[in-house]
Amino acid sequence: MSSDARFTGVWCPSITPMETDGKIDFNGLRQHLARLTDARIDVILLMGSIGEFASFTLEERLSLIREARAMSSLPMVANVSSTCVSDILRMAQASFDAGYDAVMILPPYYYGQTSAQLLSYYRALGQQLTGKWFAYNFPARTGCDLTPELIATLVAEFPDFAGIKDTVDCQSHTRNMILATRAVREDFAVLSGYDEYFIPNKLAGGAGVISGLNNIVPELFVRAREAFARGDLQTLQQVQQEIGKLSAIYAIGDDFVTTIKTVVARKFGYCGTTSRNAGGTLNVAQTRAIDEVFGL
Repeated sequence: MSSDARFTGVWCPSITPMETDGKIDFNGLRQHLARLTDARIDVILLMGSIGEFASFTLEERLSLIREARAMSSLPMVANVSSTCVSDILRMAQASFDAGYDAVMILPPYYYGQTSAQLLSYYRALGQQLTGKWFAYNFPARTGCDLTPELIATLVAEFPDFAGIKDTVDCQSHTRNMILATRAVREDFAVLSGYDEYFIPNKLAGGAGVISGLNNIVPELFVRAREAFARGDLQTLQQVQQEIGKLSAIYAIGDDFVTTIKTVVARKFGYCGTTSRNAGGTLNVAQTRAIDEVFGL
């Protein structure tokens, strides 16, 4: 048995388009999700880090959950992470009710967490969630690491624990996650959170990638997915090098979310560059740099 087909391959952590006053631009989001759908990616992640979940009120997040599901026929996962467990459970149930395929949840952040605390936290959530769920491991943001051993323990206990986004800039961490969880249950999906680890993740037996560049060049990652399926090493090499080149975007500007939104705005024109993250507006030189990277 292999990873649940719904959750393998190319995921896009969608941007959340905004009006110039910072309000959610639902029309822009509709056009963005339509483009991702047409590109034939596999899964859309709503309100991930690039989707700026931490900047929205609970009511805004619930509104996004309700409105976005109808904007694409693709499988969709909602990030319902919060420091308030009752909010997590409310958003998760709203997501399941709206037809999302799963939800995703970060560990607690701000307060440091031991492995015992993390195990207790996810066990409590797992006992209350009514559908499929993913963990989101991002130690650079949360201050704690979901280790392969901890995740394997949860995989054995919760059949609805469907997978993990492992946003760790170390392929060996994700490889060990793949090996540890596969020994327990082969349908568990281990996804990399870094664009350039998509192909290494697949080669190591993982499920795929949740990649910010898919907001801009989803066709490139779909090309890699199809090349992997047919064993086309030459194309995989070409795509890997192109992903490496385009990953320069993450070093341009002070806020990578604003930078990604700026490229989407300049390349496709259906949304603006506004983000709720402070100080991210690109200057002339930075704008010229993204134009050079993406051939705009």
